[in-house]
Amino acid sequence: MSECDLRQGIIDQCRAMNASGLNQGTSGNISVRHGDHMLITPSAIPYDEMTPEMIVSMPIDGDASSWEGPKKPSVEWRFHRDILRARPEIGAVVHTHSTFATILAIARKPIPACHYMIAAFGGHDVRVCDYARYGSKELSDNVITALEGRSACLMANHGMVATGPGLDKAMWAAVELETIAKQYYHSLLIGGPVILPEAEIAGVLKGFASYGLQEKRS
Repeated sequence: MSECDLRQGIIDQCRAMNASGLNQGTSGNISVRHGDHMLITPSAIPYDEMTPEMIVSMPIDGDASSWEGPKKPSVEWRFHRDILRARPEIGAVVHTHSTFATILAIARKPIPACHYMIAAFGGHDVRVCDYARYGSKELSDNVITALEGRSACLMANHGMVATGPGLDKAMWAAVELETIAKQYYHSLLIGGPVILPEAEIAGVLKGFASYGLQEKRS
């Protein structure tokens, strides 16, 4: 995919996640790997006003001063860059303040295996990373730790991060994570979920690996 198409794709997905209720205002941000660079949403620009030229380019092995574009990168650029740097299999990162994932993050409740689709994130749970101030190196380090062996995590008192090999899969993961967060939250209101054993999730993971994870739930 061309760089121009990737830039427009970021904007399209930003608008889609707000239209669907997955995010509000400009609180979310999206990044995509493009060669040895990261393309990321600019800071504080309403998605309806964003143009492809405004998407910021940063070298994945660079520092805070080496970005290119007419606008500053998202304040959360650091954990986007560090995820792409640490995890070469990841091609896109989606961060949102979606309602139910954020409720659980505020309560610092990880999501257990309340549904077999938890395996879509690489294991038997979705962790909550420790709290640190937005935009900080400490937050980035905490996110990287929570993502070990996983493709998504909650961020304490903040929101969620979902990743994928490309932007479509990362956005699918963000929607799936918010869906499971909503299901888990509501199950807690009626006495709590029955948690699937780790052996069952291991079997689901094996099944996903053998036939490929479908993007629609069965």
